[in-house]
Amino acid sequence: MADLDRRGDGSGHAGGLATIRTSVPARLDRLPWSSWHWMVIVGLGTVWILDGLEVTIVGNVAPRLGEPDSGLSITTSQVTGLGAALYVLGACVGALFFGWLTDRFGRRRLFMITLGVYLAATAMTAISWTAWWFFLFRFLTGFGIGGEYGAINSAIDELIPSRHRGRVDIVINGSYWIGAAAGALLSIPVLDVSIFPADVGWRLCFGLGVVLGLSILLVRRNVPESPRWLFIHGHEDEAEEVVDDVESRVRRSTGRSLEEVDDEITIRQRRTIGIVTIARTMFGRYPRRTVLGLSLFVGQAFLYNAITFGFGAILANLFGVPADRTGYYYAVIAAGNVIGPLLLARSFDTVGRKPMISGTYLLSGVLLVATAVALWIGWLGAVTLTACWFVVLFFASAGASSAYLTVSEVFPMETRALAIAFFYAIGTAVGGISGPLLFAQLTASGRPSDTAIAFLIGASLMIAAGVVAAILAVPAERRSLEDVARPLSAEDADAASSA
Repeated sequence: MADLDRRGDGSGHAGGLATIRTSVPARLDRLPWSSWHWMVIVGLGTVWILDGLEVTIVGNVAPRLGEPDSGLSITTSQVTGLGAALYVLGACVGALFFGWLTDRFGRRRLFMITLGVYLAATAMTAISWTAWWFFLFRFLTGFGIGGEYGAINSAIDELIPSRHRGRVDIVINGSYWIGAAAGALLSIPVLDVSIFPADVGWRLCFGLGVVLGLSILLVRRNVPESPRWLFIHGHEDEAEEVVDDVESRVRRSTGRSLEEVDDEITIRQRRTIGIVTIARTMFGRYPRRTVLGLSLFVGQAFLYNAITFGFGAILANLFGVPADRTGYYYAVIAAGNVIGPLLLARSFDTVGRKPMISGTYLLSGVLLVATAVALWIGWLGAVTLTACWFVVLFFASAGASSAYLTVSEVFPMETRALAIAFFYAIGTAVGGISGPLLFAQLTASGRPSDTAIAFLIGASLMIAAGVVAAILAVPAERRSLEDVARPLSAEDADAASSA
């Protein structure tokens, strides 16, 4: 690595920063898989299990919270209405706020802070004694979870070798449904008043999230800062130290020697990237990729809301399934959401991004259309409808996970966390606001035709997103992040050398 320039230019570069050449990205990408990479996955990726656990638990405890002896003066509709809306709002605000901070101050600092916010807010929710306290900390819980998405996805993609990046992202984002299944099943005994009093069981449900979060925090403290973020922001020596340490750990755990690399990139370091520059990059330089990201997030948000919003009401109103039995059906579709990414993830790195992203979106949309038609003409019961959902979500879950993978890798390094946060906030807002407004009456009417219409709406948007992906998806498989989207700082260096 050689320093070529130490002058600031007044446009985001600070005095004392340099134009450097570094082989850090190539050194990270050529590493063999090791126990160190598993530590990164456990420390960072398992947070999606928390999100799934959190959302499912609240849905399951809502009826218990509305009971007079719950210890909290609140109604079930307030929990599922205002409480859910505040959680969604917190997630959107947290994603954008912490996403901006993550690009500015680093991945590690923020993924420790966001998990801390989640833990504190969840613990405070568990001791709620009045409605306003519950609502406040539902917002703050969402605030922390939303912040996790940008910090975690950017850190994972910048630490995982390029040949494994697709499958790792797909599996990690699909793990949300492990938490959802766990929440659905664990809430059954915990909410049983013959085991725990009515004012204790729901608090224990939230306590489960705190315990899991603390265990993740213990592992996460060993995950280093992204070397890619370090060398761009003027900490090239620390970036070298991190990669040296990782290489040493990989050699010890695998017993393999590491080949030398000569692939370098020239970077003109800068302390910060302005929000205007980030917006110009996303909408001016990469408009096709921005359209792709929006299409993928909106499509999966509508498909999932068509199925999961009013899930219990669909089973109860159409087929008479008791409310205390819907958790078992939910566990089945959650299993489909987990198994799909596990079995399909490898193909995103081998078959390729474009065919897999477009294929999973199109296939899940078409299968949901078939499910809607079968429901409309009376061919389905509770079990067969759930089986159809399982198959649809087997493919849809991998597709939805690929949306996060896409927006994480197709924009420059300096904008990555905020780009993830932006698209996550759009998808979450669409799912949490537009979805309920659109599907509430359709799924609660008790008429199969209305529910089928909800399915058709979600399916059509998923199919449309699949068509967009077939045209605009970027062939990013097994390619370095710097090759998929050249860092803005590298372009600065090119401009400086030609001046």
